[in-house]
Amino acid sequence: MSDSSSVNETASSKGTDASRIGEVKQWLAQEFSQAGKQVPDFEYTPRSVAYLRNLATLSQSQTQASKILASDFRLKASEYRSQAARIREILESVGLAQEGLPSNVVSSAHVLANVANLLNIRDTELSSFLVAMGDISLRKTGVEEKRAKAQKESKVLLDYTRKAIARLTYLKRTLGQLEDDVGQCEAHIDYWKTNLGVMVGKEKQYNLQTANYKTTLTRVGYTPEISHGVLVELAEHRKELEKKTKPVLDTLRSYQDLPPVPFSFSYLVKFCFVPRKIANCKV
Repeated sequence: MSDSSSVNETASSKGTDASRIGEVKQWLAQEFSQAGKQVPDFEYTPRSVAYLRNLATLSQSQTQASKILASDFRLKASEYRSQAARIREILESVGLAQEGLPSNVVSSAHVLANVANLLNIRDTELSSFLVAMGDISLRKTGVEEKRAKAQKESKVLLDYTRKAIARLTYLKRTLGQLEDDVGQCEAHIDYWKTNLGVMVGKEKQYNLQTANYKTTLTRVGYTPEISHGVLVELAEHRKELEKKTKPVLDTLRSYQDLPPVPFSFSYLVKFCFVPRKIANCKV
């Protein structure tokens, strides 16, 4: 049952393709015969057939529309011819035939007809001319407004362009100056690099000296509790001790200048007296 249905579908699809190809061939033969040429040989693939069928449908619809428009234009032309004949009869009956009119009147009539065609007027009523002239005036006003707006925008753009050109010139000049200063800047960079190396070396040296000073201060018993005021007091105390011990030191130095003499009791008394004076000074 399924096999028979598939066979029927295949047969129907082949029949549809054949009918489409026939429609395309008929349309191509008709179009090429109108042009006085023969249909070129090519392969009818599903893609080409579908494209040509769509093209044929579009062409036929446009042809039908053009036929309708052509018939409408023929009808209007016949009406215009009949109206022109009636107007000619009326003019001839009142003695205003075109052959009997002066040349200036004929030229004026032609100018009026040209103006009517330009204004898209289909009658000779004054109101139609006035409406058309008003429409043209409105269009002219709109065009003038657009023109003024365009000129204003062009002036603004021109001003921006001039400023941009001036800015570009300034930037080019600045770029040239910077390019000229590149050499000097590189020299300064090298100089500061050298100084930076020296400063790094000095920093290491100062850090090492600081560490040595801290070690020395720690060894001699310096603590953070020792302030400047304490050091000042110790210095004053030292000066007082030096002032007290100076006479004793002077006396001892004077003994050093004496020549050696035999040992006597008086010397023994003096040497015993000196430590007592030193002890008294310390107290």
